[in-house]
Amino acid sequence: MANTKEVAMLFDSSHCTGCKGCQVACKQWNMLPSKLGLNENKFSGTYQNPPDLNGDTRLVMTFDEKESGNKYQPINFAIGRRSCYHCTDAACVAICSSGALYKKENGVVAYDTDKCNGCTYCQSACPFDVPRFRPMDGCVDKCTLCIDRLEEGGIPACVKTCQPEALKFGPRDEMIALGQKRVEFLKKKGFDKAELYGVNEMGGLHVLQVCQFGHEAYGLPTDPKPNKMIGMMNAMRTVTGVGTAAVLAGLAVSFVAATGYRREKVTVEEAKKHWTPEQRATADREVKELLEKEASGK
Repeated sequence: MANTKEVAMLFDSSHCTGCKGCQVACKQWNMLPSKLGLNENKFSGTYQNPPDLNGDTRLVMTFDEKESGNKYQPINFAIGRRSCYHCTDAACVAICSSGALYKKENGVVAYDTDKCNGCTYCQSACPFDVPRFRPMDGCVDKCTLCIDRLEEGGIPACVKTCQPEALKFGPRDEMIALGQKRVEFLKKKGFDKAELYGVNEMGGLHVLQVCQFGHEAYGLPTDPKPNKMIGMMNAMRTVTGVGTAAVLAGLAVSFVAATGYRREKVTVEEAKKHWTPEQRATADREVKELLEKEASGK
């Protein structure tokens, strides 16, 4: 897997038993802490735990009840998977002004924590609401498809540990072919809404899902789109003159307000607290240079 050919993970919901061994493997390999042993998560009446992604959790298996139409087993679980989908047209990469998030040739959306300023615009821009803020590090965190393992010729830890083989990994075109074949099988078995999600969404995802009951049953958006503010933010980066800093600052506030920035109760000012002295000095210097340039008429 060390070559540059596009790779992808395939999750088959019809094969998943909901054991959550993948969640454990993800925590172990990436050395992420867990609060489950401290009983900090209240019982939610579902097997889903933790209830959502957070700064210490890159993968959550979701459990949604689905009527089966079978009187002997009236309820089925639509077992889903929430993590980064590694979009081809990655909104998080497009909005990241620090260059912390970037695309690799094999399709993986990777990130450099040393460059992250903790603004969390990526989370607001992501149509899947995936990147999450880690207060202890002052930066965001998300699935990397175990890029360190891939670079050594391995496969993601979650795929490695999956006993029922609900997770597979390989060249993207092969994963698409496997997914489409599985969907054909499921439809023959009476699952009319079965579909392969991720072939074209966001330019093509690198985490594909065989949705036994259709994508909506798993909480996946129909025709996901990046936030419209991304284009405006990127356009403003080319603006020159004294108004740049003020306009960008105002636009940033508008972007935050428009996308519901207070996820996980992180405000703009709180995010700025995580800027390093070097980042603050750089920002101050750039604003000063703009003011001097305008004053000189250059």
